[in-house]
Amino acid sequence: YYTAMGKRPVNSIIKQSSTGHATNVIGGLAIGMESTFLPILVLAGGIWGSYECAGLYGVAIAAAGMMATTAMQLAIDAFGPIADNAGGIAEMSELPKEVREKTDVLDAVGNTTAATGKGFAIASAALTALALFAAFVGVAGISGIDIYKADVLACLFVGAMIPFIFSSLAIRAVGEAAMAMVEEVRRQFRTIPGIMEGTGKPEYDKCVAISTEASIKKMMLPGAITIVSPLIIGFAFGPEALGGFLAGATVSGVLMGMFQNNAGGAWDNAKKSFEKGVEINGEMFYKKSEPHKASVTGDTVGDPFKDTSGPSMNILIKLMSIVSLVIAPTLAQMYGTGGAHANQKETIEMKMEEKREGENKGGEIKLENPLAIALEKDGLINKNSFSVQLKNDSLIINGVLQAKEVLEKYRSVLNGKTELNIEVNPKL
Repeated sequence: YYTAMGKRPVNSIIKQSSTGHATNVIGGLAIGMESTFLPILVLAGGIWGSYECAGLYGVAIAAAGMMATTAMQLAIDAFGPIADNAGGIAEMSELPKEVREKTDVLDAVGNTTAATGKGFAIASAALTALALFAAFVGVAGISGIDIYKADVLACLFVGAMIPFIFSSLAIRAVGEAAMAMVEEVRRQFRTIPGIMEGTGKPEYDKCVAISTEASIKKMMLPGAITIVSPLIIGFAFGPEALGGFLAGATVSGVLMGMFQNNAGGAWDNAKKSFEKGVEINGEMFYKKSEPHKASVTGDTVGDPFKDTSGPSMNILIKLMSIVSLVIAPTLAQMYGTGGAHANQKETIEMKMEEKREGENKGGEIKLENPLAIALEKDGLINKNSFSVQLKNDSLIINGVLQAKEVLEKYRSVLNGKTELNIEVNPKL
């Protein structure tokens, strides 16, 4: 909807092109920001619904379900570049005008399908990052992320900043490579006679070399930031602060990716609309008109958005989560949070007549152990009177040995504990 020709968002950018280049850019930015509203609500609903069905396992399965459409996404993503190159070949080959018109329509559809495919990719990346995040919490041996702590809140903001720095470096790399390309083309026009007449042969390899060299060298710093920043935060501030860092980066990265992908696609199709002619305030405008020139400026801004920075956001958030998961066992040992490989023991004993910590004023026990909370939620225990033992990889609830499947279901909330004994008013 936000990138399709003939729809309200693209038409609004076309209309704003009539008053100049700046208003075209402003309109495209506004449409990109607006386009995050519905997708984020759908994504949030999917996360909440899958969690209600099967907990974090449900979220992981939802992520796997979205990634199961990979073949369709590849086909959708390949459609746009193929149609775009076909149009370029038709123009360079000086084929009839109607051929170029048909390829322009296909190219416009390709922009819409590309935006759809990139939306799927960023949404599946968000679900995957959430599943990896849950695994990180379990392996690192922390019970949760408390943003009331100053270091965690500070790292949350730092994490939200990373996608902006990454995008800045990616867009700057495109700009610098484009400047070098323009200078090379100008040099060839000056030094090689007959290029415009078709008698001289341009040095195509020089331009290709500029593009490929920039695509590799200019991505070294953004890649290093993606890998090094979780290491610095984790080892300097601990696993909980790193969890806050990941949360900020994931939320900010998903929003940034959706915004840039949709804004770039809308700008591109606004420009392509002028190929057939558009009506603005009762007057028709075509290619090479002043509004079309403004739309070309918007498309030039949108290209690094939709082709470079936007699609890279899903790689950014997934890679940071994977790096954090890899170092989680080491952080658990360094900061004494235990983790999945630590041999932890815990004994909890509560009685109603003794007003111990954890008892509320109403006389009911307030559960604080994650396993007890999960068991009570699933109806396996009565929080006012129960016993739970974990020993030798066996789970016993109220004296009954549970199946291995039950233990595996609650493994993630054990926070690495291998021995556990909870008794709450066992005689009641």
